[in-house]
Amino acid sequence: MKMESAWIGRRKKGMVIGMEQYIIKGGNPLVGEVAIGGAKNAALGILAGAIMADESVILHNLPDVRDINVLLEAIEGSGAIVERKSRHTVLLNGSTIYNMTVDNSYIKKMRASYYLLGAMLGKYHHAEVSLPGGCNIGSRPIDQHLKGFRAMGATAVVRNGMIVVDTEHLMGAHIYFDMVSVGATINVMLAAVLADGRTVLENCAKEPHVVDVANLLNTMGARIKGAGTDVIRIDGVEKLHGADYSVIPDQIEAGTFMFAAAATRGDVTVKNVIPKHLECLTSKLREIGCEVSEFDDAVRVVSKGRLSHSTIKTLPYPGFPTDMQPQMAVLLALSEGTSTITESIFENRFKYVDELNRMGSDIKVEGNTAIINGIPALMGAQVTAPDLRAGAALVIAGLAADGITTVEDIGYILRGYEDFACKLRSLGGMIEEVESEREIQKFKMSVVG
Repeated sequence: MKMESAWIGRRKKGMVIGMEQYIIKGGNPLVGEVAIGGAKNAALGILAGAIMADESVILHNLPDVRDINVLLEAIEGSGAIVERKSRHTVLLNGSTIYNMTVDNSYIKKMRASYYLLGAMLGKYHHAEVSLPGGCNIGSRPIDQHLKGFRAMGATAVVRNGMIVVDTEHLMGAHIYFDMVSVGATINVMLAAVLADGRTVLENCAKEPHVVDVANLLNTMGARIKGAGTDVIRIDGVEKLHGADYSVIPDQIEAGTFMFAAAATRGDVTVKNVIPKHLECLTSKLREIGCEVSEFDDAVRVVSKGRLSHSTIKTLPYPGFPTDMQPQMAVLLALSEGTSTITESIFENRFKYVDELNRMGSDIKVEGNTAIINGIPALMGAQVTAPDLRAGAALVIAGLAADGITTVEDIGYILRGYEDFACKLRSLGGMIEEVESEREIQKFKMSVVG
């Protein structure tokens, strides 16, 4: 497989990933149009589903980000055919898979590697996958995944850092998830499409990417009803066939650019989106004082002055997404009055607060709630991205701040945002990806005056 992604090229050249930084000169309103790529979280489940057929599946609108490319490497390592047709189109064929053990240094760094468990359990009745990594934003146990597999007749154990699932016969079952989990919903759904009989999943996640994975599987011949509701019914089929499918737009990437427009008092039209998926974000932006216009496949955000305070609580879809919580904190840090954000999904999602406070924000965390006293302006500083979405939030803060900001550990950000700096520059943002002190000094000299 010829992986032409920017990440693969850099890694092959031996670049030290941890040295990557963004350097930002703040103060420019973001203005213009930006196109949104495919949804990373949908694409990860879709890639796993695609290898369940013994025919070719062509996937379009795949984002060229690290998590996707790492999973493609793992899939290729299993023996599957992986052929990149273009930067955003990949052909997969699972007929040549011979290795049901997925264990390498890269796969351990991403969360969604566990989708290969459901896919391979359904198709081959056996899989071994490294315990997943990803961002350290709190406890994300896999007990609901394993509960679902066991209910369908599989053994599921954790052994020597590997999750091992195995069965002689996979049977449909009635499964009630003890908590709403996107990962468990998708993973058990993957396994169930090739199980004997009917599987009923209750208390399911309703996120758009759950629906997208189900739509791909149905395009491949699965029989899934109810995706997008809290009850999904799956009638198992003997086999899946090839398909040609396009991944939905990324609602979190879209939201990040919408919030960047608001924070910098800009005017940005975010294109190639599904406005319905963004309703909880657009409603909050309007509430705090932004002008938001919705079109068939675009949303325009205009911010003309200082915004007002709000109260936020993260909830499963269609509630306010936890993946947009850090970006919202930046907006509220610059808004008038006192705001609160309550994080109900992950317990470690406020690690960015210390970094924002370095830039002058006034945020205090009490338990799972952040109390934010708005200030007129942030100041540039040297900060470190603690995870993917917090990293994006710190970039937004840097774009809105007075002076120069450097954001370190941007490897997290590159896991989930394609051409992030390039897209921001197209909107007038002054941002560069740098790897050395010399490049930092060059940037500073170019923006003086």
